[in-house]
Amino acid sequence: MIAYVFWHRAAEGVAADAYEAAQRRFHRSLARQPPGGFVGSACLRAESLPWLGAGGAGYEDWYVLEDFAALGVLNEAAVGRGHSGAHDAAARPMGEGTASVYRLRDGLPRLDRVTHAVWITPAPGRFDVAFEDLLVDGVQPPDASLWRRQLALGPAPEICLLSSEVPAGVRATRLPVGWAAEAYSRALV
Repeated sequence: MIAYVFWHRAAEGVAADAYEAAQRRFHRSLARQPPGGFVGSACLRAESLPWLGAGGAGYEDWYVLEDFAALGVLNEAAVGRGHSGAHDAAARPMGEGTASVYRLRDGLPRLDRVTHAVWITPAPGRFDVAFEDLLVDGVQPPDASLWRRQLALGPAPEICLLSSEVPAGVRATRLPVGWAAEAYSRALV
């Protein structure tokens, strides 16, 4: 399973409530008429997105898909018949954005339970697969899912842990030397 993750902000002067209403409408459209391979999606309000432009708050869309082929289907369907009106209404007031594709490594993609995202950056040239065990220490599915970046479409962290709480495993004292983790709150839009 993969996720296309899109980070974005409203353009300057766009009211947050109108922007969020347009985002909800687009995600509802996909849920009503899901493209092939589409598992689900959510738009989350994020308190901080340091890799998006100047940093600060914004939005994080997760589109969970069966595989990379489904990403192509979603790409076509999002602007095709049945979704184009909702897509255009969500895209028009958008300012900056960037994206990446992540692969599910552990847990279940329960976006409705997400209240925290922990973004992990390994030390340059070092990635310990056993580190995944440390990340989920104290957090059990269905409350957590661990994702690793597969395709960068712009600046983005390497690893993401979505959960309903910040696990003990990502405290600075538990991380390998040179690794960094930042936890940010999320709320469904």
